[in-house]
Amino acid sequence: MIHLPGVPAPLARVIEMLATLPGIGPKTAMRLGLNLLSRPASDSEHLAEALRILHEEVGFCETCGCFAEQGHCQFCTDVNRDATVICLVEQPVDVLMMERGHGYRGCYHVLRGRLSPVDGVGPEQLRLIALDKRVEQGISELILATSATVDGEATAHYLANRYQHQDVRISRISRGVPEGGELEYLDEHTLSRALDQRVSWDSTVM
Repeated sequence: MIHLPGVPAPLARVIEMLATLPGIGPKTAMRLGLNLLSRPASDSEHLAEALRILHEEVGFCETCGCFAEQGHCQFCTDVNRDATVICLVEQPVDVLMMERGHGYRGCYHVLRGRLSPVDGVGPEQLRLIALDKRVEQGISELILATSATVDGEATAHYLANRYQHQDVRISRISRGVPEGGELEYLDEHTLSRALDQRVSWDSTVM
């Protein structure tokens, strides 16, 4: 509980909730709370309504695991995309970052994490069974677009070994993604170049 002398309890509660958001400290939370208080009540009502229906209407795609409103995402239902090429990423937000480059026209598969023994994340915690089924149904290329962190590289190696005997080309996005970098924080040009310059997985193994 944030101690805010002289602040009415309802406002203190709002500030406390805002401070739990990523990148929002107590001072920023207070500025946001005071700004909401200074706005017309209708603005707060609209915000509250948007937050109320967020979990009701937004879920995850049954096929790829990306954000979706009604069972399947816009990428999996787009007939103009190549469903035989799958770009494998760690989180749904990575798909949004990839799409900023406007160059990739395949589909996606979201792992919802990456291998991390220290954090207790193994293959069982990732969406690999669903990926197995998609590979078995027939795809031409699997693009490993995990982050360039130690855990991301370990995940890419694991996946390459898992599917090396399948009739599918395995590639890794180019080193346009910096070592230790997270896809969420990269610009669209870097991501687009990394996808365009992807290389065969075998040539990336030292």
